[in-house]
Amino acid sequence: MVTKWTRIDRRIIPTTCYYWLNGRCNRNPCRFLHSKPPIVTKTVNCNGGRKRCSESESEENSLTKRAATVWIRNSGDCISKTPLVEPSQTSSPTISTRVVGEVSQTSSHTSSTEVVEEVSQSSSHSLSTEVVEEVSQSSSHSLSTEVVETADSSSPILSTAVVEVSQSSSAILSTELCKYWINGNCVHGDKCRDMHSWFSGDRLSAVTNLEGHKKLVTGITLPVGTNKLFSGSTDGTVRIWDCHTAECANVTNLGDEVNSLISEGPWIFVGLSNIVKAWNIQNGSGYTLEVPNGRVLAMTIGKDTLLAGAEDGVISAWKGSSEANSPFKLVASLLGHSKSVVCLTVGCPNKRLFSGSMDHSIKVWDLDTFECKMTLNGHTDTVTSLICWGNFLLSSSLDCTIKVWAESQEKTLQVAYSHNVENGIVALNAMTDAEDKTILFCSCRDNSVRLYELPSFSERGRLFARQEVRSIEKGPGGLIFTGDGTGLVTVSKWSEEAKVEAA
Repeated sequence: MVTKWTRIDRRIIPTTCYYWLNGRCNRNPCRFLHSKPPIVTKTVNCNGGRKRCSESESEENSLTKRAATVWIRNSGDCISKTPLVEPSQTSSPTISTRVVGEVSQTSSHTSSTEVVEEVSQSSSHSLSTEVVEEVSQSSSHSLSTEVVETADSSSPILSTAVVEVSQSSSAILSTELCKYWINGNCVHGDKCRDMHSWFSGDRLSAVTNLEGHKKLVTGITLPVGTNKLFSGSTDGTVRIWDCHTAECANVTNLGDEVNSLISEGPWIFVGLSNIVKAWNIQNGSGYTLEVPNGRVLAMTIGKDTLLAGAEDGVISAWKGSSEANSPFKLVASLLGHSKSVVCLTVGCPNKRLFSGSMDHSIKVWDLDTFECKMTLNGHTDTVTSLICWGNFLLSSSLDCTIKVWAESQEKTLQVAYSHNVENGIVALNAMTDAEDKTILFCSCRDNSVRLYELPSFSERGRLFARQEVRSIEKGPGGLIFTGDGTGLVTVSKWSEEAKVEAA
């Protein structure tokens, strides 16, 4: 009989065998190391990136370097190195120590300090110590000292870590809304570094929420001389709210998405697909105005003319009529945009019409002749909102900018100022606060509404929502109405404290 011997090559895993460390590994050969572990390569996260720190020096120098370094995160900006105390020199069995210090402030300003020390284990004698310390600060400067003492019968070791965290008295507030708080399950409470409020700043206060719509609120209007608030949504309904009780008084199901909603005098205009519904709330009459093609995404009133921008890029214009079958007569179709018209406004010098489109342009129209007078090309993405403030035109876009247009000596509109925002902008509106200062409401795609004081564009605060706010409307007595993607209509008002300060 012939015996054949086959050699099997096994790949050694570069990790020390747990059973060998405890003196009871019975595998031969073992896939794990029966010796000291390899030198560790440490990975540190800094501002979303990754930085690898390879340590190729000897184990003794590696231990010294690690024990003398602490990683501190300052206000969540970046991780920096700060020297620690010199480590104790000893030949006794090595120690593995992990120290985590978390510093929380009693106010809304939050900072965290994180210290991680990892030391390789020696032979069969090893000890692992982990200490977690939380310190609450009451002042701007705090000193936390931690002593970890590990005693062996042969040689005691004393390791002292001293971390000093300096906080500026003008630390920046977190501007992120806590997603766990939104769902009602944040476990950090007042120590959470994110916001637990729908408002940032002390200028606004909540009044009530109007719940009923199931999808995006696309229009809010409060007709003059009534106590009824109208809201339209892509859930296909128009809701009428009683302003005294905050209850829904009536629901009209139109069977199609409501894409825009405005009012003028006793008339309510609702933009649907291919048509505009017109209702007279005084006598209850209703009419249907046909649109060439597509959804009616924007409407406005100027010089006794109803203007509606549609998905096909056409702007339809109606004027009052004495005909019995309809009080409105189509007088013009404004052609020029190559893509959907998503915003309209009338104002500035000479009561001109301004239209913004998905073709990235703004067109200026003469409402007497319905001719396009000029085209403004300043944005690089969809123009989402247009408002007139004095003799200035303000435009917003998904390109994350707000542009202020002013008339030049040549009677053309030029960009006088451009303000950058972190996210794409979906809606604008302007109103005066309790101090009679003009505040610009800027709704962004990060589910926040930024409040800027004009003309400086200094930020005064923020509103937060569960989804994007597409509708912003001002009301009497300092009321503000906002509608978001969940179908919620929120009613806010300028706070009483602001009125007292103004007085």
